[in-house]
Amino acid sequence: MQVFEIDNVKIYNLSAGKSLPDWLSERKKRALLKKNVDLRRRVELIQEFDMPGLSTSIRVSKDGQYIMATGIYKPRIKCYDVNNLSLKFERCLDSEVVTFEILSDDYTKIVFLQCDRYVEFHVGHGRHYRLRVPRFGRDISYHRPSCDLFVVGASSEVYRLNLELGQFLAPYVTKATEINCCAVNDDHGLLILGTESGHVEAWDPRTKSRQGILDCALHCTDSEYKNDGLPAITALKFDGALKMGVGTSTGHVLLYDIRSSKPLLVKDHMNETPIKSIEFHKQMDYVYSMDASVVKIWNKNTGKQYTSIESSVDFNDLCVVPNTGLSMMAVEDQKMQIYYVPSLGPAPKWCAFLDNLTEELESSASQTVYDDYKFVTKQELESLGLDHLLGTNLLRAYMHGYFVDVRLYKRAKSIADPFAFDEYKKRKIREKIEQERPSRLKVDDNLPHVNRELASRLMDTENRKKKQTGNLLKDDRFKALFENPDFEVDKSAEEYRLLNPVLSRLDKNKDKGKESVEPMQVEEPEDNDSDRELYESSEDSSDEDRSWVKEVKKQHKIIRHSKQKEVEEEESDTEEKSAPRIPNSIRSLTRVSKASLGDRLAKEGVSTMVSGTGGNKEMKFKMRGKKSEFDKNKINKKHFQERKQIVRRTGFLMKKKMPKML
Repeated sequence: MQVFEIDNVKIYNLSAGKSLPDWLSERKKRALLKKNVDLRRRVELIQEFDMPGLSTSIRVSKDGQYIMATGIYKPRIKCYDVNNLSLKFERCLDSEVVTFEILSDDYTKIVFLQCDRYVEFHVGHGRHYRLRVPRFGRDISYHRPSCDLFVVGASSEVYRLNLELGQFLAPYVTKATEINCCAVNDDHGLLILGTESGHVEAWDPRTKSRQGILDCALHCTDSEYKNDGLPAITALKFDGALKMGVGTSTGHVLLYDIRSSKPLLVKDHMNETPIKSIEFHKQMDYVYSMDASVVKIWNKNTGKQYTSIESSVDFNDLCVVPNTGLSMMAVEDQKMQIYYVPSLGPAPKWCAFLDNLTEELESSASQTVYDDYKFVTKQELESLGLDHLLGTNLLRAYMHGYFVDVRLYKRAKSIADPFAFDEYKKRKIREKIEQERPSRLKVDDNLPHVNRELASRLMDTENRKKKQTGNLLKDDRFKALFENPDFEVDKSAEEYRLLNPVLSRLDKNKDKGKESVEPMQVEEPEDNDSDRELYESSEDSSDEDRSWVKEVKKQHKIIRHSKQKEVEEEESDTEEKSAPRIPNSIRSLTRVSKASLGDRLAKEGVSTMVSGTGGNKEMKFKMRGKKSEFDKNKINKKHFQERKQIVRRTGFLMKKKMPKML
């Protein structure tokens, strides 16, 4: 059971709460009831009050002893006996039920209008007979004095089936193109029809003639509905002998006196969805009007709303138990909804325990403990200046923070930041001014705040490709790369500085390839020389390779010098801190002995850090060999320099053009 209050009216949802699975044994169900408090507190008013998929319509028999509901899937009808608060029988049908009518006072005679144009009659033991109507039906109504069953639908005719004779009679021909709903007054037998064009036609079954036409669309057509056409009539209901309620497809409910063509009252649901059902409370002057999202209860004399019932699923049908405050709804869910409003009337006799239950709940209802308390963390306490209250009764420790009284929290907040409201007000004013006064030149920047250069590069590559592949910027797998600042590319890192020449070279090649596409469109057959193209391409590629290698070497040197400088600064700091003065020769020896191997190698000019492709680092070093090997390397280096001066250079040969072959 769930209790909520709307417009100071308490409403009890009797179908809310957890339910036990059907496949559990009775022993397991009892064990779960012992363990779970929510299961023990639930109120199962009627057992198995649900459908496999959803419920479409619901009715109560005239004697009030049986509740019948239809639903899917498979299409079926369920009959519940209220004396036992359980299911009496269940029958499956051939097709889905549009609506149904209970012909007798109990469950023994029922008629169903199905979606495949069939009308099916059921008796106590099962299906009695089924027949077909010429057009698809939308609503049915039974006229008891003449035993005529009226069927209306996608046609201008009202089909009459006489159940005493067992045959069709001549239909009523109306002026409408389609008829959505119909209703029969139990007092004088007047038949009213709601049409697609917004008219209500009244027919007298005694004279088989039309008695009048009422234009309801005229009183509920506003400027906002003119473009959508005229509102259609979707619901009809009589209130006594002289009054009736009309529901339209635009969400309006009109109350009429059948002696007048002007409505007594027009109520707008403000949802712009069709009205599905209208019911009248006989003891009080209240009207139940239901659309797909809400059931509104309002005064029929003034139109003032009394309360409303909302649900997380759409409503399909409404049934109000007469002379009580209990109402049932067929919804787009497995569970059918049951609501009880004690202020609208007592509970029915078969569930009189609801009155005692609600009284106990009202007497034991108390305000929750945490309504007047605010949860704050320890950092918030320090910022508010309330950390000196730790250990007192004003703070209640809970998990990783504390509960503090709301009044104390607001007072401390105003003292700690007295100009918070003024700043908030200024910020809101500034935002509103910026919205009303936008800049004349708007630059559409679709780039993210993180890794903007990478995102622009990806967008450029996608624009160049003819076949568009998946956009990485919109891919959820790489979403954090452009949103999380931890993934920002650090341009000062060694890996990026060593890889940057490679990336810049790739960008230059792409730009050059893009520029070379345009002149290739013009054919020049006389200058077609393969040798010249070979030498020119080789020259360009060699120049690019040289510049790329030079850039990488330059970055290596910069990194190495920066490391040497850092090491020297650290050593100088350590030397200054040392108190005794040592001679230079001894100082150099002790400095070398105390320094680590990596520092000594870095000081000698050996590159100890080599970056990998994935950003990993490896340490490589080479131990100094014997003195003879060191001298040998020195001699080889000197010999290489002398040879380099003697060798004739050939670079200028590549720049000259080769003569054309005869």
